[in-house]
This record gives sequence, structure tokens and C-alpha cells, in this order.
Amino acid sequence: MRWRLSEEDESQGALFEEEVERHIGKGEFRGMEFLHVNARTIINEIPRASQLPFRWTINAYRGCSHACVYCFARPTHEYLDMNAGEDFERKIVVKVNAVERLKAELNPARWAGDHIAMGTNTDPYQRCEGKYRLTRGIVEVLAEHANPFSILTKSTLILRDLDVLTEAAQRADVRANLSIGTLDEEVWKISEPGTPHPKKRVEAVAKLNEAGIPTGVLVAPVLPGLSDHPEQLREVVKACADAGAATISPIVLHLRPGVREQYTPWLEKERPDLVPLYEELYPRSYAPKAAQQKVTKLVYGYVREFGGLAVQPGDTRDTGHERAKAATTPRRRAIPPAQLDLDL
Repeated sequence: MRWRLSEEDESQGALFEEEVERHIGKGEFRGMEFLHVNARTIINEIPRASQLPFRWTINAYRGCSHACVYCFARPTHEYLDMNAGEDFERKIVVKVNAVERLKAELNPARWAGDHIAMGTNTDPYQRCEGKYRLTRGIVEVLAEHANPFSILTKSTLILRDLDVLTEAAQRADVRANLSIGTLDEEVWKISEPGTPHPKKRVEAVAKLNEAGIPTGVLVAPVLPGLSDHPEQLREVVKACADAGAATISPIVLHLRPGVREQYTPWLEKERPDLVPLYEELYPRSYAPKAAQQKVTKLVYGYVREFGGLAVQPGDTRDTGHERAKAATTPRRRAIPPAQLDLDL
């Protein structure tokens, strides 16, 4: 097994110590395998050339039991000589020393206290977090150091940590975002079978904001032909605005190499009628600008209709975003910006 990242990350050297402990899942985790590793570092630097709206990330896990067919992170399992399909969903890499490494790396002599983004590779609150509690430990350490951070998740398990998140928010800028691409029951069941029900995620948005954690929603990814109908988009925007979402931003599906190879066979099985549409829309990784802008215009129109706050997707990670902090004040009218790539 090869424990290195892609070419652009090889300057970091090996990701993990060579020894890997394999643990077979039992009970609710039956059929899964957990690969315990010791990470050499836990705070990762994003290349400066990247257009992502953050520079530093933490990912306590690799692979994700949410099994979202469109997940952009699937190809990262191939860097570890595993496949982007079932291995990604069932063989979860667990950085068991994540909390200890973070304590060491937040040494004030070396760390400037920059914002750290979580949920940039796989979900920090996927099911096994209930077992390992690494994300909770990371949040506790960040709170102790008054270090600003943001979390992107599809999981209602984040509510388990309301106590430590609230404490962290009293010491530093903290931001959360829930990914809720649709409320359509059928689309949810077939495209992201391991995630909590989207309506439960809407409830989590309300509870987090009520607790003082500015929490927005990424309507993402919007799946052409599956979840992009105006009424579907209107439904999810209304629910999120009613829940007090600090911000609401849409992102249309990306089909990069490695993801396309998983998504296309799934589409051929579940909705063969849509295959010609996808062949037209995705000769490359991204849908045409016109298609992206159509979705953005629709969503932002509904955001204005229901009194929500629309921002560029890149701004949803901004823990110091004054508009997000002022979510309880009258919302300002937003002009639909160009869609950004947030690697969802």
C-alpha cells in the first residue's frame, strides 16, 4: 500500500508512518474496514496557486461512508492504492493521532493562528466519528488555542458537539456549513445513501444558528436533470431560509477524472434517459457557464424571495464574514456572482 499524496503534495513526504493497523468493523460498521495510521502532520497547507478560499485544512479521515456517488474526493483513495468506488466507502483511513499532532502543531512559536477549514476532503462527521471522536477532540484543541475554523458537513452528528462548538465560538471566529443539495426524497436516496435525511440537516442548520454558530447552506451539488428543476431548488432554498441559514449558495455538479468513472455507470443504471444530457453538458469536468449561471440565478432569486442571504460560495468559509454574523438582522439584496469551485 502506498501512503503518499498526489504529485503536487509529494514535497510533504510520506503522509503516514509505515505501519497500518487494520480493524474490521462490527455491529453498525459491519462490512467496513478501518485503517489506523499515525499522520506525520495534521494541518495541511493548500498550494498557493489554488483558488480555494482557505489555505490550511485538517482531515482526520480519508474515505467516507456517506457513499455520495458524486463525491469529488473519491480519487484521493487511488493515491493510497485503493479504488475510488467501494474502497472509498468501506475502507476508511483513521488518523488516530490527529488530536495529539494538532496540539503539537499549534505551538505559538510556529503557528500564526490562521483559519483552518475542515470537511475539505471527506466529511469530519461521517458515521465513524461517533466511534473515534477525533473531530470533537480537534475542535476542543482549536478552542483551547482560540484558533478560528470552519466545518463543512452533511451530517447531523455535528449537533453532538454543540457544547464544544459553542465554547470555541466564544473564543474565536467559528463557522459551519451544511451541504443540502435537494429535499427530493428519491434523488437523496439514490445519490447519497449514507447521509442523514436532508430535512434533518435543515433542522441542524436551525439548531446551530440558534446556538450562536453562524451556519450556512451549500445547495450542492445540484445534479442536472435530477435536482435542478426550479421547484426542487425553490423547495430547498425556502426550507433553509426558514431555518435561518446564515448564507445560501449553489454549486453545480463537477465531474472530474476519477469521479466521472464512478458517476457515469451509476447514471446509466439509475437514469439512462439522462445519459445524453450529461454527454452534452460534460465534455469536460465542469458544466457550461450558461448552465451554471442558470442555476445560480434561480437559487439567488429564491433566496431574495424568502429573505435569505446569498454570497459567493467562497465566502461561506469566511469565519469573519460580517454578513453571516448579522444573520438575525434584515438581509441584504444580493447580486448573483459567478460560481466558484469549492471542490465539493
